[in-house]
Amino acid sequence: MLTIFPDYMFRRYRQGKRIGHEITLFSVWYELRYGIVTCLMLTISLVTVVFYYHPSTTNVSSFFRTVTILSESGGRVEEVYVINNQEVNAGDPLFSLDASSQRAAVETAERQIEEVLAQFNVAEADLAAARGVVAQAKGALDQAKEELAVRQTLLDQGSTAVNTRDVEKLENVVETRQGALDAAKAQLKAVEAEVEISLPAAKATALASLKQAQTELEKTVIYALVDGTVEQFALQPGDIVNPILRPAGVLVPPDVGEGRFQAGFSQLSAQVIKPGMLAEITCMSLPFTIIPMKVVGVTDYIPSGQFRPSDQLLDVQDRARPGTLNVYMEPLFEGGTKLVSRGSKCIANVYTNNHDRLHSEEMSTGKWLFLHMVDTVGLVHAAILRIQALLLPVQNLVLTGH
Repeated sequence: MLTIFPDYMFRRYRQGKRIGHEITLFSVWYELRYGIVTCLMLTISLVTVVFYYHPSTTNVSSFFRTVTILSESGGRVEEVYVINNQEVNAGDPLFSLDASSQRAAVETAERQIEEVLAQFNVAEADLAAARGVVAQAKGALDQAKEELAVRQTLLDQGSTAVNTRDVEKLENVVETRQGALDAAKAQLKAVEAEVEISLPAAKATALASLKQAQTELEKTVIYALVDGTVEQFALQPGDIVNPILRPAGVLVPPDVGEGRFQAGFSQLSAQVIKPGMLAEITCMSLPFTIIPMKVVGVTDYIPSGQFRPSDQLLDVQDRARPGTLNVYMEPLFEGGTKLVSRGSKCIANVYTNNHDRLHSEEMSTGKWLFLHMVDTVGLVHAAILRIQALLLPVQNLVLTGH
């Protein structure tokens, strides 16, 4: 446009030369070789400056979180409480599994508690009986000791009504009754230990078993843990649900990741894109609209370099596909991306800003001209983005086959 077209107009209409005669491909090249080469070099330089200092990418999307609807254990669906695409709140029941075995476990645990409580009543009766036996043995021992003391006193006084044989028999009786008292006290301690230690421990175990059984029973009803919309949910009573092989559906929470976009730029942009830079995006879900953005974060790693330990060594040639630089962007103005659907496919431009450097005193003329050109060609890139925004719906129709 700057070289060939004006030259052709001059030679054709001013000098009267004709194409194919005086005007040929060789004559045009020979006469304009310096101008054509200069224009090509300027064009390449301009394109390089535009796409290096003002990076662009078509890999932009707003990612959002999803929650898999799973049961903690596998089982057969007993009842379904929601339908697909229904909005639910945290704590709402979604579906329940067959809980016959869990109900039986709860009932068994309740019977164990009743059994332990019955053992408490029996133990209380045994405790009262053991105390009675101790009191009876103690009374008999005291009576034998008193009678022995009387006989021993009479024997010491030389009375003929008592002999040594009678005293020895009473001593044996006292020892026997002392043994009976010790046995009764031991029995009492055993009953007290059962009432104070064994039975409370058995009761606590039974209560823990009941709590565990009730927990397992509660797990048969699956609740929504967050607010959201139920998607890909087609359960019917009788279906089998497995937490590993067959999830029940997906729950999409609202407003998670809204307004935050993740873009994948070429690795050449790693030294250019910095947090705080201005950007613009246009999305398929909101055509003919340019949304001003700002860069809020740039990762210092390339995701394609990730590896997991395995039994095989990593071969670098298997990673021939270059990764992208992850850049996070948010709308410059609040609510700027409110009309953009989450997960939309977008195009983004990021613009450098050398305003502060241009106004610094330590700036040479050549560098000032270069930085001024860098900021000026950003207008070219912005114009390109607006053309892409106009062509994006057409591109979408072509890609979808309409």
